[in-house]
Amino acid sequence: MTATTETSAAITGPGVYDIPEHEYHADPVPGRSLSSTGARRLLPPNCPAIFRHEQLNPPAPKKCWDIGTAAHKLVLGSGPELRLVDYERWDTKEAKGKVAEAREAGAVPLKRAEYEQVHAMADAIRQHRVAGHLFDGAYGHPEQTLIWQDDDTGVWCRARLDWLPTPTGRRLIIPDYKTCQSASPANIQRAVFDHGYHQQDAWYRAGARALGLADDAAAFVFVFQQKTAPYLVTVVQLDERTRRIAEERNRRALEIYRDCVDADYWPGYSDEITLISPPAWAEYRHTEELS
Repeated sequence: MTATTETSAAITGPGVYDIPEHEYHADPVPGRSLSSTGARRLLPPNCPAIFRHEQLNPPAPKKCWDIGTAAHKLVLGSGPELRLVDYERWDTKEAKGKVAEAREAGAVPLKRAEYEQVHAMADAIRQHRVAGHLFDGAYGHPEQTLIWQDDDTGVWCRARLDWLPTPTGRRLIIPDYKTCQSASPANIQRAVFDHGYHQQDAWYRAGARALGLADDAAAFVFVFQQKTAPYLVTVVQLDERTRRIAEERNRRALEIYRDCVDADYWPGYSDEITLISPPAWAEYRHTEELS
């Protein structure tokens, strides 16, 4: 299948769509669909009941997301307006009014230091010899939505790519931009499994393959950037073992989602009495204390 880009928010079938972020998160697919984030929420350490609750009660935006959102806007060239609220203190009536006004308009309010911070972050990305090329506006489009149907389960799937490279006939490399506290490889390794980023990798590549945008050779890379100076950038690709784990978890999530939809039942952690055993660290500590 060769995907075509649609500019209408109306989802008419599998394809690549250019739709606003809020419409994507509201799920524009008739009959609903599953995203990578949703797939991760269906599996331990979460459960279908948590997924369903969050599906029906989307979380409100948090102030802690503002830096990441603003950096994405400057790096990708797409996203909400960034509005400088240039007051030394934000606890005054006037400042609070300006912040509320920005929020109501869908903009991201930033303090002077934050405004300068995200611009410095974007500059560091552009100067990085790998990341700067990956997000070059001449060779791709930001925030494109992929819609496809999983062959095995019949579940409709969606993914919102930070960046969709322009097809060139060469190997497709899909980048995803993430801000973080530390861009050291050791911290990234932990973050990948803590947040399920490996499942995002597998999910997005599956969507690209399903829509004929890429074959099995397609690469997915994460561009991690520290939110503190000097705003270091680390570009990483996951190895084959990690990707295999992710594909197995995604497959299980699709099966769980299909079964929950069919039964209209979204279970919690367990419906039975659960036997709890001591973890290895507790046994070790007990042995040490008695020795």
